[in-house]
Amino acid sequence: MIEITTHYEGGLHCRNTHVPTGTQFSTDAPVDNNGRGETFSPTDLLAAALGSCLATIMGIVAQKMDIALDGMKIDVKKHMSESLPRRVARLEVRIEVPLHRDHPERRVLESAALSCPVSLSIHPEIKVPIEWCWLGHA
Repeated sequence: MIEITTHYEGGLHCRNTHVPTGTQFSTDAPVDNNGRGETFSPTDLLAAALGSCLATIMGIVAQKMDIALDGMKIDVKKHMSESLPRRVARLEVRIEVPLHRDHPERRVLESAALSCPVSLSIHPEIKVPIEWCWLGHA
């Protein structure tokens, strides 16, 4: 169990603390929801959590197989619903892997990504299409 503490600072700003380390970050409401949009919104963190979880799980598997994924890039585009209730409706993912598409462990790495805990925790009504781009040379 990990504890995260959130303090509401007013003005739609929150300060979040990772209790075990004391590391902090802030959130702000987005401009389209009465905020100033000065930093990540809470729903932006969902997109960031997905991208970093995909990369981390792939990295764990790659490390065990002595495969270098340095330079891998994951873009997540967050789309909010157009109707109420306000919610994340779609998270479009593009994964740029610095390996050739014919890499012998391609399927293992893709499978690992699809089993990331954040991905498995996202509500099934949120669409999460993934585009794989294998950029390496043969």
